[in-house]
Amino acid sequence: MLDHLRTMARYNAWANSRLYEACSTLPEGAYMAERPSFFGSIHNTLNHILVVDRLWMGRIETVDPGVNALDQILHQTFFDLLRARALEDRRIVAHVDGLDDGRLHDSVAYRTMAGEDQEMPVRAILAHLFNHATHHRGQVHDMLSQVPVDPPPLDLMIYLYEQG
Repeated sequence: MLDHLRTMARYNAWANSRLYEACSTLPEGAYMAERPSFFGSIHNTLNHILVVDRLWMGRIETVDPGVNALDQILHQTFFDLLRARALEDRRIVAHVDGLDDGRLHDSVAYRTMAGEDQEMPVRAILAHLFNHATHHRGQVHDMLSQVPVDPPPLDLMIYLYEQG
């Protein structure tokens, strides 16, 4: 499980990097444009992924993530969001690299955004974090197909092939 989560942490960073690279070629108007999607735009969806990553990492590390809402806009510009995304990806990889098998089975007690007390093992939180990001990257990928930018392939298998 630990090896798998370490692979997923690196894949997550790789997929985010590829997606942000594609988004960096968009004119700001196309990047910020309102689109039929759950969060309403490419920018808002990328912000949401970062919000949730910070929320879950804060819960695991028992630090206040500074998140007040799942649709919170953490960064107003693409380049600020890009910098924050890269830092968060490094944080996630470093954290997962520092885990041992015992810590994976530890439970984390937390309060949901709705105020409910919950508890979940670290391994399940990390699996959710990576799955959640994949889900929403797929939404951004779809929105990119609506503009003149080729959405990048983000398949795990491509990442694994590239890694040898």
